[in-house]
Amino acid sequence: MEPKWSKITCKRVLLTGFTLCIVLVTKPSSAIDIHADSEVMMQNGTTGTLRCTFRSNEVVSSGTSVTWSFQSSHPDNPFSNSPYVIFYFSSGKGFPGPEEFRDRVQFIGDINKRDVSIQLSPAQFSDNGTFFCDVKNPPDITGTPARTELRVVLKESLPPSNTTIIVGAVCGALVLLVLVAVAACVVMRVLHNRHDYEGCTSLESVSSQAPKPRKKVESSLEGSRCTSPSGPLQGPVIYAQLDHSGSKNSFHKMEPVVYADIRKN
Repeated sequence: MEPKWSKITCKRVLLTGFTLCIVLVTKPSSAIDIHADSEVMMQNGTTGTLRCTFRSNEVVSSGTSVTWSFQSSHPDNPFSNSPYVIFYFSSGKGFPGPEEFRDRVQFIGDINKRDVSIQLSPAQFSDNGTFFCDVKNPPDITGTPARTELRVVLKESLPPSNTTIIVGAVCGALVLLVLVAVAACVVMRVLHNRHDYEGCTSLESVSSQAPKPRKKVESSLEGSRCTSPSGPLQGPVIYAQLDHSGSKNSFHKMEPVVYADIRKN
């Protein structure tokens, strides 16, 4: 009987080990991904935003915590030795850090949307340095904090915003389209006028060659018009001689008398 029990035990152990392997392989990783802008520029004395988001396979709960730290780039700054916590968020509440940031840091993110951004107001030259964003979402607690290099500068040193660049590009494209349309209209009008001019010259050349036979016809017509009377056309006149003596033997002068005047309408 013992050999049978040992075989059954071995099968159970193997089955259990196989199941554990499948579970371990198919189980999602517990690492959390944190993302932030690599570099941010702010104008001195204005309000700026430090953005930070994360991705986690676990549901966000009250145990999710956010930690913002700062390390100054100025050697004489008290925060230049190592990162100092300037803001902590947990269980839906924010806990400010040292006095230098207590009244200037505000949580503006939405942790349910995995946004843990903060707002810095007003920005100061002493804020130049590196800000670290770290998120823990148990059991996702393993992850690398995101880093943001902050540069606080004067207004003259700020680069043009993306909105200005986009608006300028759109305006430039519209102006270019208008110029192309105007140029196309001018070219079409010039070609149309040239076509009309060529048509006129061709007609003039034809008319310049045709007058010779036309003049002959006109000359013959003019000759015929000159020979014909200007008044109404008159038919032939018939004359008759009348005898005024009354006798046959006598010879008298005969007077021509107009017998009929035939007029042609």
